[in-house]
Amino acid sequence: MKRKQPDIPHGMKKIVGRFKRWRNKHPGVRLPIPKSLWIAAAEVARENGVGRTAQILGLEYGKLKRLAEADAVAAKTRATPPTFVELIGSQVGGLSECLIELEGPQGKMRIQWKGTTAPDLAGLSRTLWERT
Repeated sequence: MKRKQPDIPHGMKKIVGRFKRWRNKHPGVRLPIPKSLWIAAAEVARENGVGRTAQILGLEYGKLKRLAEADAVAAKTRATPPTFVELIGSQVGGLSECLIELEGPQGKMRIQWKGTTAPDLAGLSRTLWERT
């Protein structure tokens, strides 16, 4: 009685073709499967399941499972580009703190600021010194 061939998922058809071509090139000879084919099979196994992939490709389940798990761990440990990067600019000369007290005919003004940029002191002092 002939065994029924399992349905091949769409994403697995390419690797099935690669295995068939490799096996057809080496009929009757037991050569080790090339590493590139094992790696491709492990990638497909992560997507379609190890058991199903091993059955369709005619591979040893245990070895395929080890490769699929090892590749999955390696893929997770590879650096992925960050989705957010915070940039903190260098502080040239550090933060300054200043207190200015002005007194004029219009009244008194006290200006205090902390930071790297100064407010428009000329405009503020002109308002205080000039008569309206």
